Amino acid sequence: MTSLAPILQAFFTERLQRQKQASPRTISAYRDTFRLLLGFTHQRLGKAPSDLLLDDLDALLIGEFLDHLEKERGNTVRTRNQRLAAIRSFFRYAAHREPAHSALIQRVLAIPQKRFDRVLVKFLTREEVTALLGASDRTTWLGRRDHALMLLAEQTGLRVSELTGLRVQDYVFGTGAHIRCLGKGRKERCTPILRKTVTVLTEWIKENNLEPSDWLFPTRRRTRLSNDAVQRLVARHADTARQSCPSLAAKNVTPHVLRHTSAVQLLQAGVDRTVIALWLGHERIETTQMYLDADLAMKERALARTAPPEVGARRYKPPDKLLAFLVGL
Repeated sequence: MTSLAPILQAFFTERLQRQKQASPRTISAYRDTFRLLLGFTHQRLGKAPSDLLLDDLDALLIGEFLDHLEKERGNTVRTRNQRLAAIRSFFRYAAHREPAHSALIQRVLAIPQKRFDRVLVKFLTREEVTALLGASDRTTWLGRRDHALMLLAEQTGLRVSELTGLRVQDYVFGTGAHIRCLGKGRKERCTPILRKTVTVLTEWIKENNLEPSDWLFPTRRRTRLSNDAVQRLVARHADTARQSCPSLAAKNVTPHVLRHTSAVQLLQAGVDRTVIALWLGHERIETTQMYLDADLAMKERALARTAPPEVGARRYKPPDKLLAFLVGL
């Protein structure tokens, strides 16, 4: 009988941390997967996690766990596939340590990823960005911090974990002002920032007398902001912005939407896809394709080029105010 505990512990300490030198974000994601899986297994089998055997985690139980994630926890298919990827990684490691269990392991590894519909990415128009940035009350400390954070997020396209991980020393001002960050996949990159962003960040640092090692966007206690806190503050300011910009009512504004907005703005400005991929820290240039798919204005310009010369590249405009009213319903 092969105990699960020593194999799982070695997977994290030997495989992920020592051999692969996985990032803290990767280790956290894998850890959360197995905490959920072990909790689910305890409910189904009535066995404490430390008493589980490798044979207990068979393909049937893993399949039930994946269904549980979707149906009971309300996870998306994408999240379900990410959990499955972590489980597969563990079983590939277990295959080398416990070849006697190869049949069980191969059945688990044969569980397929689930296909899902790829929806168009959401992004904000310039008017919506202006309304969002203007929603924070800059007469307060929190309002000035939130405004600086959202301005930097929209202009640079940094991931939320990259934003919360910024320290003052990562901000390089002066000629060629830019932000340095260690992003996904341990890739370090530098992102240039606009003059208005430089002004806001410089004033923010001076106001708070921040040292180089301090967090750039701290909490009131000078600790690091959590990712959830950034999600909440963006959602809160989006609610305020909807009062002056009704089009925001149809959009779920998140930090990642600000990242998408940055990418689409670069695309609309004519920046090459390879540069955008470098800007955002994408592993593959093909990932940037989703922004091309989402940009309707770019498609309309392409369509206008194919129209006959005598046909103007213009939208349909109703000839009468009453017709315009009816079209707008």
